[in-house]
Amino acid sequence: MIQPIDFDQPGDLVTDLYDAFVAANGDDLGPVPSLPWYSYVVSTGGPGQRSEAWVTTEGGRVVGGYALALPQHDNTHTGRLFTLVVRPERRCRGLGSALFEHALERLRAHGRNLVLAETPATGSGARFAAARGMTVSITEARRTLDLRTIDWAALERMRPEVDGYHLERWVGPTAPELLRDLATLMGGMNDAPRDADIEDVNFSIDRLRAREQALPAIGRLPYTMIVRRTSDGAPAGYTRILVDEDRSDSWGHQTDTTVLREHRGHRLGLLLKIGNLLWLREREPHIERVITWNAVSNAHMLAINEALGFELFDEQTDWRLEI
Repeated sequence: MIQPIDFDQPGDLVTDLYDAFVAANGDDLGPVPSLPWYSYVVSTGGPGQRSEAWVTTEGGRVVGGYALALPQHDNTHTGRLFTLVVRPERRCRGLGSALFEHALERLRAHGRNLVLAETPATGSGARFAAARGMTVSITEARRTLDLRTIDWAALERMRPEVDGYHLERWVGPTAPELLRDLATLMGGMNDAPRDADIEDVNFSIDRLRAREQALPAIGRLPYTMIVRRTSDGAPAGYTRILVDEDRSDSWGHQTDTTVLREHRGHRLGLLLKIGNLLWLREREPHIERVITWNAVSNAHMLAINEALGFELFDEQTDWRLEI
């Protein structure tokens, strides 16, 4: 029987689903997500979304399940199917197919007609998606930078001198007075490659406030750097690296980097990323590697990452299915 998780009284189901997720993905994960982060995503879908999760159990133990993220303010025709997992010892018995069909029925019940999902570009997850009629939307490359072997002096020499702009930075969630600027900058992320049927995301102040307020609860500490045009203070670009607040692992997570269109052509992206890496080294010497991901079609950002020394870790496929 496939049963829903009641997020008001989840018991051990979310923890069990997390254990199944880690067991099912093994070495494909790279840095293993923490349980607080995973629980937050499964139970909320993230700011501006609603989530539901379903599991099947045997002997009181979760052996498979999935979660859906349902956008509430934009792209309301879509749903993202994520963390669809079956414990390795329970595979090849039809459970994955049953969970997948159940998820499609739930999406139809919510009035969604496009399902999105992500798997490693090769392996059992990719074969499963293709066998069920899903097609490739975009391919993303994950790359890592080894801070233990990087030539820091060479990196410092690469940092461009840019007239007319200056950097600002902060640790921790964004202060309320900076949320408007952050919302403006996040709008630049709508220029990143995406599925053809995905509309612009509305990065409202309320949505970003919710995201920032959630960071302590999920145990992630952000190092954020922005660049402004000096003449009028206009925000021009943004980058962020997340670390685990309890310093329990040695990974840094490079998240969004963007430069707004009217400010491009000044090497601001390179300025931001080098500046934030140097700052991270100073503040978090235990971090050994930084992981990032970009669509393989995002030639400009890939060129920056490769110039910094990021090396390919793996490729991930974003899948789509119209229902």
